[in-house]
Amino acid sequence: MGARSSHTVDPVVSRRYSSESEAVLVVRRRPSMVNGGGFVVSNNKQQVVFRVDGCGVLGTKGKLLLTNGDGENLLLIRKMGGIVQALNMVHKKWEGFGYDKEGTERLVFTLKDPKDSCLVHNNNSSSIIILVHGKPKMLSTHKSYVEIKGSFTERDCNIMNSEGRAIAKVRADKEIEEEMVGNKTTDLYHVIVKPNVDQAFIIGLIAVLDYIHGESTIC
Repeated sequence: MGARSSHTVDPVVSRRYSSESEAVLVVRRRPSMVNGGGFVVSNNKQQVVFRVDGCGVLGTKGKLLLTNGDGENLLLIRKMGGIVQALNMVHKKWEGFGYDKEGTERLVFTLKDPKDSCLVHNNNSSSIIILVHGKPKMLSTHKSYVEIKGSFTERDCNIMNSEGRAIAKVRADKEIEEEMVGNKTTDLYHVIVKPNVDQAFIIGLIAVLDYIHGESTIC
């Protein structure tokens, strides 16, 4: 067997959503007034591979659902709240749940809402840490981290593995951007995912970023 790619992270949702080559995915936001908001994700063949529904569709704030192109549920993402009595304040976090073969939910990642953390959250100085939980069939104590750096609102951020290597990037669609004279567009952008990286997991993180920044998935 060949050496494992330095960009590889263990699959979070499923290995079937990774590719041996780099994937350039196109994210297109849905208008909230037309179909409840959220966004769709297409591959280079213009096939819809993922959909994300937010509260405009689900009817519940702080809840996101990621499905594949066939409508199969992949990730249920919820915003949780917890009171830390010693500090007398509320810390909020996001939890992403995948599904096993029996349809039972399993926690796969945790992301602390940067609005409630000490992380700097402005322009390119932002940094968000995501705790990735290992599958029960692996080591129950296995945990790893990925980190998001950069500016999501500017469509210029990187998702890094624990070794500091980029496993995915969010970039503006330059061709569309150049056509918009003096006016930015955020309805269409690219997510570039490195080989052997779980694309469903990456899009799940993008869904949280979308909600945090008050974009297409929020009511």
